[in-house]
Amino acid sequence: MSNVVTPHFTVEEEQVPPPQARADHAAATKVLLLAIAALSKRMVVAIADLFTLLTVGSVFWLFISIPDPNSMQLIQLGGYCLFVLAANWIVRR
Repeated sequence: MSNVVTPHFTVEEEQVPPPQARADHAAATKVLLLAIAALSKRMVVAIADLFTLLTVGSVFWLFISIPDPNSMQLIQLGGYCLFVLAANWIVRR
């Protein structure tokens, strides 16, 4: 008769992390969520600052782009400037 080799199967027990490790993971998750929330609030402030920068930049660009403005163009640019200041004031409020 031939020698038949049967594989030996072993059952490994699943290792359960201790309760302290689970608490550490929960605390780390809470800290990560808090950091993400703070970052999103800073992003909203940055977008508001970007709006201010773009609108004031547009006023500056319009004033520079007119080589020889007449009085009517200056009045129109002043009106646009007041509109931008009012829009920024509303956004900042």
